[in-house]
Amino acid sequence: PYYIDLNQNLFLQASLQSSDTNLLVFVDTCVASPDPTDFRTQTYELIRSGCVKDPTYSSHYSPRSTVAQFSFNAFSFVNRYPSVYLQCELVVCRYNDYSSRCYQGCMSRSKRDTSS
Repeated sequence: PYYIDLNQNLFLQASLQSSDTNLLVFVDTCVASPDPTDFRTQTYELIRSGCVKDPTYSSHYSPRSTVAQFSFNAFSFVNRYPSVYLQCELVVCRYNDYSSRCYQGCMSRSKRDTSS
């Protein structure tokens, strides 16, 4: 566990351990939950499909493409939950493959047309 005060900035880093230096790590989705085994019922989205959902979420520059760094303000799920658990999905792509998911950024779903 990592202990932090409410509203304090929490910095995270994910790094890919590979001898291939032509890879890129992209943070696609990060979801928080008060239950470490359930990330569907009561959740809070920080980033979903590359789209930032939390205004305190920030992606940080890393000189290495195999390292993704980001931060957000610590929060709680009401007072009855002592802990918050984080589950993130990362994507690994070829560096400079501009057609890959890593270079597409926010992938918001298009709305359906409800007209006749």
